[in-house]
Amino acid sequence: MELINDFLVNANSWANWPMFLLLIGGGLFLIFYSKLLPYRFFGHAIAITRGKYDDKNAKGDVSSLQALSAAVAATVGLGNISGVAIAIHDGGPGVVFWIWMTALIGMCIKFYSCSLSIMFRGEDSEGKLQGGPMFYITKGLGEKYKPLAIFFCISGIFGFLGVFTANQFTETFMSVVQPEESLIALGGTEADPLFNWKLIVGIVLAIISSFVIFGGLSKIAKVATAIVPFMVMVYLVAVIVVMVMNASQVIPALKLIMTEAWNFKTVVTGGFWGLVIIGVKRAMFSNEAGLGSAPMYHGQSKNEEPIREGLVAMLGPFIDTILVCTFTAVVIILSGAYLDDSSGIVMTLQAFRTTLFGYGDDLLMIIVTAFALSTLFTYSYYGVKCLSFLTNAKIGRYYNHYFVILIVFAAVASLELVKNLIDLSYALMVIPNMIAVLLLAPKVNKAAKTYFSKMKHETNIKKF
Repeated sequence: MELINDFLVNANSWANWPMFLLLIGGGLFLIFYSKLLPYRFFGHAIAITRGKYDDKNAKGDVSSLQALSAAVAATVGLGNISGVAIAIHDGGPGVVFWIWMTALIGMCIKFYSCSLSIMFRGEDSEGKLQGGPMFYITKGLGEKYKPLAIFFCISGIFGFLGVFTANQFTETFMSVVQPEESLIALGGTEADPLFNWKLIVGIVLAIISSFVIFGGLSKIAKVATAIVPFMVMVYLVAVIVVMVMNASQVIPALKLIMTEAWNFKTVVTGGFWGLVIIGVKRAMFSNEAGLGSAPMYHGQSKNEEPIREGLVAMLGPFIDTILVCTFTAVVIILSGAYLDDSSGIVMTLQAFRTTLFGYGDDLLMIIVTAFALSTLFTYSYYGVKCLSFLTNAKIGRYYNHYFVILIVFAAVASLELVKNLIDLSYALMVIPNMIAVLLLAPKVNKAAKTYFSKMKHETNIKKF
């Protein structure tokens, strides 16, 4: 395991800079190229999400709201609760500022990439409608760019494993329930394989996930739509209660984020730029902007207006990063949990336990369970699509078997190994996806001009 981890660390050092330049440099280019269009029509995006413009006769498998819920299910979850804690552990409070900046850029990237997912849809070997980077690469740029699509899918086979989610859910369970103490009191030992609770948790998680992921896209979307909005609200209420109870510490926490963001003498590996890269990587893990995953879901929407779908998708980074990540970070900072040596979900659990009458970790356990399951359901679908593109739809479905087995592995693996595997896979996926999005951006701008000209004559579009 140590050799694998060393390889991943070295590979990440090479992949970080191309990812950073394409994600941040490319994202900034898109913001200016779009003339801030996605941000100017934020209100219209909300109206679309509410179903005001739904077309029941349009091609696709799910509504725009279901697509957004499913995509958010993969992002509003442990990436926001545990990923932020990891970021603060690795880079200090200032890293949150760079998470914000990446999320704002990510909103524009998602607008372009998810517009393309409708504009260039394809079919799998069974004739079912599909969307995603592999299709807008091959159909939008042409078959000569197919190696980019293949590269994306190979990286996705590893990147879309639910290893981080399974790992952090297991850590949550072990931290809250602490089954080892009860077992040792009964005469058991930690060395006894019968009492390897991480393995047991992994197996149970894999079994529960199987019931949904083998049901296909429609079942995943329905479950995600039912679980995610409610659990996001519960989580937001919990953190708002914490902030109200500690109102005097909220402003100092935000000030600490701002001042530390520009700490050029930071002790983070790589100095100031190392701090920025940590923020970019954790933001990408939080909202997946530039990664190419969300276009796979949005490409299945019952929507034939590419710009409309792009605007809906743009809301994702705002919800899961600007809102959820910020609340998580403030709770971690004002509780003082970030000063301890803990990382990941353990840090967030400690913050909630400290600030919510000693029962916050139990509440977070319930929330994390819902988030973990919804994320696993969504990620399995992404992996199926990647393998299906490389082979065919029948073989692609076998990815779910591989996915379920790796849940068990992730439950007992170290956080460092899991984090490095995901970071590398994500960085490699960004490269082909962002190249395609940048090359196809003129087509999105042309479609946007046509769409808004048409809407101007039909109705008054509500801007932000």
